[in-house]
Amino acid sequence: MLQHGYFDQRFGLIILASASPRRAQILSQIGFNFKAVPSSIEETFTNHDPVQVARELAMNKAKEVAEIYPESIVIGADTIVFLNNQILGKPASEAEAIDMLRSLSGNTHVVYTAFAIIQKCVNKQIVDFETTEVTFRNISDEEIGVYVRSGSPMDKAGAYGIQDQSAVFVQKITGDFYNVVGLPISKIYHYLQSQF
Repeated sequence: MLQHGYFDQRFGLIILASASPRRAQILSQIGFNFKAVPSSIEETFTNHDPVQVARELAMNKAKEVAEIYPESIVIGADTIVFLNNQILGKPASEAEAIDMLRSLSGNTHVVYTAFAIIQKCVNKQIVDFETTEVTFRNISDEEIGVYVRSGSPMDKAGAYGIQDQSAVFVQKITGDFYNVVGLPISKIYHYLQSQF
């Protein structure tokens, strides 16, 4: 049984290089003492290998914030939704969100979340990723419209967040649920425990 304060004593103040409230919520529910410090890294890419893109973005985010907090453990992450050899990023418009959700309807897609863990003062850095398959049931245009009008899809890769109203679209998940939310916490904790 993990005691309250265990993570505070073990790892000190962790810096989450992300503005994502969902990632912050995961760290909070586990009991980590952390501070969210968003990076200014642009989430743009020219490569179309989803794992490579996610790893590079996660590392760049963590490296930027580690320059400010060299003594702390810094965690950066990037989540990518991949369907039919295409990366589905955050939608730029409601119309794009509708198109993405229509393409996900009735299909299985893959969610990759890469993470980087850096502690600059001891010259340690790790980058890895997790993979989860998500199958959507057939969803109607009416359901898509209601969801898009809620505003929820607009800051999320693939135009949905499995922890919000779009949970009703999900027929099946194979793999780590928290990976789809945006932070594969079990794998991250394994690295923290074994390497830091």
